[in-house]
Amino acid sequence: MTEQLRDTAAAGGDVRLTGISKTYGASTAVHPLDLTVPQGSFFALLGASGCGKTTTLRMIAGLEEPSGGTVVIGGQDVTALPPYKRPVNTVFQSYALFPHLDIFENVAFGLRRRGRKDVRKQVEEMLDLVELGPMARRKPHQLSGGQQQRVAVARALINHPQVLLLDEPLGALDLKLRRQMQLELKRIQTEVGITFVHVTHDQEEAMTMADTIAVMNGGRIEQLGAPADLYENPATTFVANFLGQSNLIPAEVTGRSGDDLLLSASGVRLALPKARCATDATRVHLGVRPEKITIAHADTVVADGRNQVAGTVVDSSFIGVSTQYVVRAETGQELAVFEQNMDRDVRIAAGAPVVLHWNPAHSFGMDATQAIDAGTAEEAA
Repeated sequence: MTEQLRDTAAAGGDVRLTGISKTYGASTAVHPLDLTVPQGSFFALLGASGCGKTTTLRMIAGLEEPSGGTVVIGGQDVTALPPYKRPVNTVFQSYALFPHLDIFENVAFGLRRRGRKDVRKQVEEMLDLVELGPMARRKPHQLSGGQQQRVAVARALINHPQVLLLDEPLGALDLKLRRQMQLELKRIQTEVGITFVHVTHDQEEAMTMADTIAVMNGGRIEQLGAPADLYENPATTFVANFLGQSNLIPAEVTGRSGDDLLLSASGVRLALPKARCATDATRVHLGVRPEKITIAHADTVVADGRNQVAGTVVDSSFIGVSTQYVVRAETGQELAVFEQNMDRDVRIAAGAPVVLHWNPAHSFGMDATQAIDAGTAEEAA
C-alpha cells in the first residue's frame, strides 16, 4: 500500500492556482492569487480566522466554486470538476468518522463504495502506516482524539489521492496531543510522499510540519517561504508579528558603514545589515526577536559592534525553560526579551536598570509606513 501511495505521489501531485479568487456579493474572501504547491511537499496555508485560507483549500477540493482563475492538479485542469472527480481527499477537524462502523470498516469505506471486494490487505497496511493495527475492531468512541484523527488520515489515503487536504485537523486536540500529532503527520507525509496542503491558524504547528508556508492576510498571500526563512527574514510587519513575536523599533536611516545601514532610534545608534532590510525607505522599523537579545545589568560592559539599548525592567515571568522580561527601553517602546534559565542574574528584576544588546546580524528591517502592530493580538482586538 505504501509503495502504491509512493507511485501515486510520483505520478504528480503538484497544485497550481492561477488568478484564483472568491467573492461573496460585495465581500472578497480571496483576492486573485497565484500559488504553486510542489509535488510531494508538506505545504501550509497559515493565517488568522477570516484570512481566506480555508476558502482557498475548499476551492482546491472543489467544495467552493472560484469566482475567477483556475485550479490545476498534477497537470490536469480540475476547475470545473466536482469534488469526487478530483484526485484529492480532505481531512476535516471533525474527522467525520462513522460511529456505527469499527476502525477497519471506516478505513475500508471508500474502497467498498467503489465496489472493491478484497480490501483486507490494503486496509491492514494502511492501519499499520498510522500505527493503529491492533485497534482495527474498535469503534471510534473507544479511541482518543489523536487516534481518531489518524483513522481519518488513513481513510483518506487509502483512496490514493495525489493531494491530501487537511483543514485544521488538529484543532480539537489538547496541546500535548496536538504536538505529538504534528510529528506523526509529518512522519506519514514523509513516508508516503504525497502532497499535503494543510490549513492552520497555529504558527508553531505550521513551522513544525511544513516545508513551505504561505502566510495569508486579508485574502492575500503576505509572504511565502520555508519556515526558518519566514521567521528570520519577515518581509512585512504582519509576518514579523504573526509568526512568533517581534520587537519593532521605529528608526531613521542616517548612513552606511560597509554592508550595514546606520540607524537612529530616538537618538540611540543602531546597525542593520542592508541585506536584511526589505525596503530602501529612510524611515524603517528595525526588528529583533526576543530570544536574540541578551539582557544584562546596567553596569555590564558590552562588547563593541553590538546593538545596545538601555532600559528598565517592567515585568518578568518565569515559564520554566526561560524567563520572559518586558523592558521599557530608552527608544520609547516596551521590548520583550526571552532568556534561557541557566545562569540568571538575580539583580534583574522589576525596576532594575538594564542594557539590552544583540548582534546586528540578527536584526531585520521593513518600511515604517506599515502598521507596527499588524498581526498582533492587540491589532486583532
